[in-house]
Amino acid sequence: MISRDAAHDELSRVLGLPAFYGRNLDALADCLRDARPDAVTWRDFDAAERSLGDHAAGIARVLRDAGVALTVA
Repeated sequence: MISRDAAHDELSRVLGLPAFYGRNLDALADCLRDARPDAVTWRDFDAAERSLGDHAAGIARVLRDAGVALTVA
C-alpha cells in the first residue's frame, strides 16, 4: 500500500467491498457495518504506515471500531 488509492483498492479487493464503496475512511466504516470480516491480518503494516502516514492508523482504527480482530505484522 504505497498510496491512499492503492490502500483503498486493496481493502476493496480483500474485504469484498461493494462497487459503490467510496474509498475513504467514512465509507469503509459504513461498508463494514453491513459485511464485516471476523479477522484481518495486515502484513507489512510498518511499510504501509511509512507510505500512508496517519491514514494507515485510521484504517486500523476503523477496522477495530467495527469489531474486526486486526493483527498487524
